[in-house]
Amino acid sequence: MIVTLALPPGAAINRSELQASFGLSSTPVRDALTRLGEEGLVDIKAQSATRVSLIDVAAARQAQFLRRAVEQEAVRLLAALPDKEFEPELRSLLDAQTLRAAAGDIDGFDTLDRTFHRRLVELAGAPDLFSLVRARCGHIDRIRRLHLPVRGKAEEVVRDHARILKAIVAGNAEKAQARVRDHLARSLAYVETLRAAHPDFFR
Repeated sequence: MIVTLALPPGAAINRSELQASFGLSSTPVRDALTRLGEEGLVDIKAQSATRVSLIDVAAARQAQFLRRAVEQEAVRLLAALPDKEFEPELRSLLDAQTLRAAAGDIDGFDTLDRTFHRRLVELAGAPDLFSLVRARCGHIDRIRRLHLPVRGKAEEVVRDHARILKAIVAGNAEKAQARVRDHLARSLAYVETLRAAHPDFFR
């Protein structure tokens, strides 16, 4: 809900409503909010309202740095594999993304986008590392989510993914790394424009 902006930056979080919505007692809700606080996605203050944190661009830049390092190494390893058995699976994901983009299904598209990147890291043999990276990506994910509805953005993402896969399948590790580096760099390319459009969302 936070990453998809269903709970926007600055929104107050009602714990009782969360308990009722998810059918949970107070303990798991409190534990979940504590974890979200550790990830920088909620601000928890004693004797005050718990709120969704504002987007921190500095934290987003660090997450981008980490993602680029991990995913560039992942595609290097995949490009070096003699057998690209994973190609049909990744092409299927690209086809599904294309359909979701054409349908204007932002939620479905965003899920497939994350799945594509997750599979790159998992196929490279580092599934736990992807989970570690994801835990630091809440701020950059919200910036991406703000940008994703912009006309042509989803199609650009699909083109980038296709180019990454093409370089991997061709066994060109250097080009695959360059494609990933350029693709992930775009996550923050329009941050100042987004900040101007949504000043209340940013620190």
